[in-house]
Amino acid sequence: MTLKDDIRRDHRKRRLSLTGQQRAEAGAGIARRGVSWAAGVAHGRPATFAAYLGVAAEPPTMPLLAALHAAGHRILLPVCEPERRLSWVYWTPETAFVRSKYAPIDEPAGERFDSDVVKDATGIFLPATAVDEGGNRIGQGGGYYDRLLDKLDADGNRPPTVAVVYDHEVLPAGTIPAEPFDKPVAEALTPHRIVQLVRPA
Repeated sequence: MTLKDDIRRDHRKRRLSLTGQQRAEAGAGIARRGVSWAAGVAHGRPATFAAYLGVAAEPPTMPLLAALHAAGHRILLPVCEPERRLSWVYWTPETAFVRSKYAPIDEPAGERFDSDVVKDATGIFLPATAVDEGGNRIGQGGGYYDRLLDKLDADGNRPPTVAVVYDHEVLPAGTIPAEPFDKPVAEALTPHRIVQLVRPA
């Protein structure tokens, strides 16, 4: 087991210890600060954002999705495809969800678009189990988002990214080992703050 696996396991265990009230408060804080972040990168205009639905003990993102929609933004949610690829569906509060064939998550039903649609998004809200202040991120272990970010970087079209985590999941720089396929992120969104992450020199 790697250090990343250890961090992921420990953080998942701590997430499971949170009460329903704590998760609800976290979701409300993430929504407030997430809408503020979106307004900043969109310069106050309606825009399109790629996001995701937090499930189980993940930081709740449904309040964020609702707040982004209420602010006039369009929202893309991911669908897992074979070979660790993502397609995307435009979400509204009326969108139905179905269980994924490839991952333990719920996914939006609707017309699917390939990942090229994310190139035109104004920002991306990323799932994570931890980030460090050097910009390193631990995801869920599936590699879907590292593959997406690699493609966006190769095309020179990566929108601003922010990883959604609980407050205690922002770790000191250098805590998370960086591997060649890992893609750093610039910022973290927690229930109480937006954290600017600095890549190591």
